[in-house]
Amino acid sequence: MGGQAGPAGGHPALVLNADFRPLSYFPLSLWSWQDAVKAVYLDRVSVLSEYDTAARSPRQSIRLPSVIALKEFIPAARRPAFTRFNVFLRDGFACVYCGEHHPTHDLTFDHVIPRSRGGRTSWDNVVTACGPCNLRKGNRLPREIRMFPRRTPRQPTSWELQDNGRSFPPNYLHESWRDYLYWDTELEN
Repeated sequence: MGGQAGPAGGHPALVLNADFRPLSYFPLSLWSWQDAVKAVYLDRVSVLSEYDTAARSPRQSIRLPSVIALKEFIPAARRPAFTRFNVFLRDGFACVYCGEHHPTHDLTFDHVIPRSRGGRTSWDNVVTACGPCNLRKGNRLPREIRMFPRRTPRQPTSWELQDNGRSFPPNYLHESWRDYLYWDTELEN
């Protein structure tokens, strides 16, 4: 279906699982308007809310979905992927040594037991670190430099990562999504 629906990346649809919870909070589960419209036509989703904007073809017009729910439930992975982003998310985008929060481009990861000293690249040995702390620690053991992680690194569950993601709402939230997102805000009486 052709037609104009706004700039590229405009009018994304919030994607909910069949239980009406977002597939992921951080990054927020969004589909392009094109993928959302395709899923509607293939009868894979239910439309819960729409934008005022429509996509048009020579024969028909469809309002763009703003919130959709999958018709079939997708279970969350029991074990999250071991990625740089997930390590940062587990550690709350903060250096585990100094506790300071940083933007992702200022973060790195550190092997608590350095690889040169037999440490492995795994959930229980890799932590988020800022550049200055990582440089200061170098290839030394925590006890040698008296730099201990504020929390013991371990593999998080998918639920824990999703819960952490709720603390980092995206810059843009369409008003139709707010009823489906459970950010850590107090509800009005």
